[in-house]
Amino acid sequence: MSEHEKIDYVEFPAKDLEVAKSFFSSVFGWTFEDYGPDYAAFSNEGVDGGFYKSDLTASTANGGALIIFYSMKLESTQSKIENAGGSIVRPIYSFPGGRRFHFGDPNGNEYAVWSDVN
Repeated sequence: MSEHEKIDYVEFPAKDLEVAKSFFSSVFGWTFEDYGPDYAAFSNEGVDGGFYKSDLTASTANGGALIIFYSMKLESTQSKIENAGGSIVRPIYSFPGGRRFHFGDPNGNEYAVWSDVN
């Protein structure tokens, strides 16, 4: 259920929607519903959202918001990302409260994964 003045939905650019769907299905188990040839939605993944066809990419280098996933097994999640065609943008590093790494999906968008488990 949507909540008043809370983040409700997020959308990401994707040069290739099929590649985005395959990557996020493989790594995180997401499922998608297509809305025409230029949009695919996901739900029940922490926040609902979708991918829209675009030649642009989102990264911290160009001022994009950083979406951060949580993992109880950081190295395992990193391996899944690499095996599915993702790239490591910033290797695992420590920060107060945990560790994290940044990755790029096959469309070039940047995300991060963090863990408070060593």
